[in-house]
This record gives sequence, structure tokens and C-alpha cells, in this order.
Amino acid sequence: MTNENAITVDVESSYVEIQSEPDLERFVFAYTITLTNDGDVPARLVSRHWVITDANDEVREVKDIGVVGKTPRIDPGKSFTYRSHAVLETPYGLLQGSYQMITDDGQEFNALVPDFNVIAPDFLH
Repeated sequence: MTNENAITVDVESSYVEIQSEPDLERFVFAYTITLTNDGDVPARLVSRHWVITDANDEVREVKDIGVVGKTPRIDPGKSFTYRSHAVLETPYGLLQGSYQMITDDGQEFNALVPDFNVIAPDFLH
């Protein structure tokens, strides 16, 4: 199975209060991503594309090779987990994205990141 459903993407996010500076409109959010290969063939994460939208509807796109300096090859039934962060100018926002994958036999596909909100708890209305 080599389609976008072959890689399951799970996300956990949290507000990093100690690194945030609300008075300077700096809100830091950490997230942990786990990619699990539910397919039948190994697949390598080649690149990523993120769309980050803050509460002011300001959109920032991030396109990079790999993640955290790596282009992991994920065998069937195995997972790869990494931790990263996003800095926003507002206390909440929406992150969306995908990972561009390629199987050992050269088939390319996207693994979609489920949209997720980040929220600084002290700023909930």
C-alpha cells in the first residue's frame, strides 16, 4: 500500500510558557510528531510543507528538506518521532501540513498532518 494513508501522523502540542514573552508578542509552542508506516514497503521522509496561521490570519509557510536535519527511512510497522516548535505572534493559531515521502521502489506520496490548534492556556476566553 503506497498512498497517503500508508503513513499515519500523530501530533501532540503544548505551550512553552518559559520561552514565551507575551508582552513582546512571542508565543512558543512545542509539538511532537510521530509518523508510523502502516504500509507494506519502507518509505523515506524527503521534505515537509507546513502552513502556520496565527490569530491575526497571518500565514507563514515552511518548506524544508527532511525534519530536524534528518530524512528518516521508516520500515513497515515502525515509527519515527521528533520534537520541534513554532513561534507565533498571537496566543493561538492553526498548524497544517504534509510530509513528502518516497518508497524504496520510487513511488512518491504525501503523508498529511492532521490540522491542529495551538493555544496558550492563559489567553483562553
